[in-house]
Amino acid sequence: MTFIAWLSLVAICCLGAMSPGPSLALVLKQTANNGRMHGLVASWCHAIGIGFWAFACIFGLALVVAESKIIFQAITWAGAAYLVYIGVQAMRATAAQAQATDLNAKPISVMQAGIEGAMISILNPKTAIFFIAIFSQFISEAASLLDQFIMIATVVIIDGGWYSLVTMMLAKGPVLKWLKEKNQWVNRISGTIFILLAIRVVTF
Repeated sequence: MTFIAWLSLVAICCLGAMSPGPSLALVLKQTANNGRMHGLVASWCHAIGIGFWAFACIFGLALVVAESKIIFQAITWAGAAYLVYIGVQAMRATAAQAQATDLNAKPISVMQAGIEGAMISILNPKTAIFFIAIFSQFISEAASLLDQFIMIATVVIIDGGWYSLVTMMLAKGPVLKWLKEKNQWVNRISGTIFILLAIRVVTF
């Protein structure tokens, strides 16, 4: 892969990572509810999930998923169901926080934040389509294992780096304080976004 081709890949991946969607809502929710560490773990586990699709695309699995209506539909519905689950959990957290005191609050674990981050990206088969469209421009018979590794690493680092930057910006003192004060609204808005995105996934 030439340096110019790599820069083109970087530009496309940056645009893809910056596109608003359930991933951004998840990072916002984790940072506002649980703090910087949860947001960072969710960010990098999300990036690992994105790396899974990049790896799968390069080695052919994503193409199979994209061409098999049954497999694609199954993953689509699983992803939608998971979005609804997270949305409902956010709504329930809002109701619970309205009644609970700080002493009774039970924030989720860092591991759970990571699982949510990974599942958001893995249970999104449309990511396969995105990477097929991207990598078809860069993969050739002459591509070496090093080229393939560079492409996967680029995708993971950009995705994790972007959401880490978002987390660090949100986790600054005044911003995080404001988010915590508006915690119930953050949960309501993010929960609504997750559920609406789930509906969009299964209807479009």
